[in-house]
Amino acid sequence: MSERFDVFLQYLLPKQALTEFGSHIASMQGGAVTTRIIRWFVGKYGVNMAEAANPDLGSYPTFNEFFTRALKPGARPLAAADLVCPVDGAISQFGAIEGDRIFQAKGHHYSTTALVGGDRELAAQFEGGSFATIYLSPKDYHRIHMPMGGRLLRMIYVPGELFSVNPATARGVPGLFARNERVVCVFASARGPFVLVLVGATIVGSMATVWHGVVNPPRTKQVREWRYDGQPPVELAQGDEMGRFLLGSTVVMLFPRGPCRFNPDWAPGAAVRLGEMMANCAAP
Repeated sequence: MSERFDVFLQYLLPKQALTEFGSHIASMQGGAVTTRIIRWFVGKYGVNMAEAANPDLGSYPTFNEFFTRALKPGARPLAAADLVCPVDGAISQFGAIEGDRIFQAKGHHYSTTALVGGDRELAAQFEGGSFATIYLSPKDYHRIHMPMGGRLLRMIYVPGELFSVNPATARGVPGLFARNERVVCVFASARGPFVLVLVGATIVGSMATVWHGVVNPPRTKQVREWRYDGQPPVELAQGDEMGRFLLGSTVVMLFPRGPCRFNPDWAPGAAVRLGEMMANCAAP
């Protein structure tokens, strides 16, 4: 009953206003107040600062700079795999895309077409392919890296809701990841096209990519698109940083048709780390 009530409450909350307020607070340079907030956050969520490139909590001028902190070099070695996990987090779901349907949670699916902003031609490239959805909790490292090398083709901003994306909400809100605000990044690779979707959520102040910077705000009611077919190309190697969340959220990945053998240790709810083996997949 408590979980159902929590989900119901999200329909009533002023999520946009809460997000704008949270973004404002997280970007403020509050001196000692900011440091106290960071220390409280580290204690409450058990953040491991020993692996941070900069473990000095008092040196972060804003909460956002702490939240998007870098890791020490070598903290996340890359596995020898076709696809490596792009983030620290917990597995929401993974597996086969059934036609145009992606499994969200028991009783809930959503369409690939809706996820990518209504582009049927783009979605068709992943019919019968594979997907993986990973949730980033507050304690996690919040930079997103490349699961494999690729050349950027398009970036699409899709406006939407700002529901929480925690496991309870995924179980309770139909089509959650295709309803929330999101940034869809489309890449070409030696194994075919793939997509990384950065899903926004309540209190997520913004999402950013290394080639564009902050994508939102501004928040608009229209889909916005950028194409990257000019020169020089935006090419990123496996393991390179591609973006970050300013406060936590979820990443959804789409891969094309072809045998894809996911890590046998993976299971919904299990913790994962950047760089570990995600899958080995044949070329489409």
